[in-house]
Amino acid sequence: MSKDPVILCDVAPRDGFQVVPTWIPTETKIRVIEGLAAAGMKRIEAGAFVSPKHVPQMADTAEVHAKVRIPDGTSLTALTPNLRGAQNAFDAGCPDIGYVFSVSESHNKSNVRRPVAASIEELGLVIEAGKDVEGFKLRVNAATSFDCPFEGRIDEDAVYRCIEQVLAFDYPVEIGLCDTTGRALPDHVAGLCAGAIERFSGGVANWAYHGHDTFGLGVANALYAYDAGVRVFDASVAGLGGCPFAPGATGNTASEDLVFTFENMGIETGVDLAKLLDVAEEVAALPDTDTGGHIRIVPRKRVLDAA
Repeated sequence: MSKDPVILCDVAPRDGFQVVPTWIPTETKIRVIEGLAAAGMKRIEAGAFVSPKHVPQMADTAEVHAKVRIPDGTSLTALTPNLRGAQNAFDAGCPDIGYVFSVSESHNKSNVRRPVAASIEELGLVIEAGKDVEGFKLRVNAATSFDCPFEGRIDEDAVYRCIEQVLAFDYPVEIGLCDTTGRALPDHVAGLCAGAIERFSGGVANWAYHGHDTFGLGVANALYAYDAGVRVFDASVAGLGGCPFAPGATGNTASEDLVFTFENMGIETGVDLAKLLDVAEEVAALPDTDTGGHIRIVPRKRVLDAA
């Protein structure tokens, strides 16, 4: 029986790079993004339009978007938590944005310094501004959908209430259910993903899952999300990343781990694993990076023979 293919979005150039304390040259960021695209990654989170005071590594996002060269059919997404960031993205020629808020009040206040209701209200302004932008696409990331570093496990009804408010703007969105801390367990991931899809699929363009591998459950959680009906997955080459406002949330699930697993299960990703591993090695060699994943450290011949 054929299995539905998946779409992977590599978030290393944003979620991964944002926590690296040593400045990564703009040319290096561009080379990594172009390498990911050459490997077949069709979606790449290439930066964030946020305050450079709070996230200095993202200060050159507009320059990266202006200079990077990617093939047709590859899309670059920029993250933003507010209207100002979205307008900056539009001005920089980036109509494909990811808007983020946290389901938990404490994390939202830590991350963007305001209540959840205010973030969702401003999303409405972003949508209105985006309607006048050619090619406007919107991913809404619900951070701490499963667990909060300050509050613990999040009640599923709280997630559903946030989704209801997002859908009330009556604009087609892709919703990302995000395990910000990496503490979600597979049954929790399956339950929330299945519950959300059952309740809201009529108004959601796509469902995405964003996971971390803090406790070694990144791939397992992604597989449970797939079984629940999710077909879009965030991941980070070399397992780079972590939320600077979620203490202890180490790297994202490694892109190469997901590609290896999905492909060997007969689930197409469209990604060339050998080329992706080349990018992973380059990223892992950058100064002050805290990388993760498993496939990258297995002898390459064994990996590719298995694939």
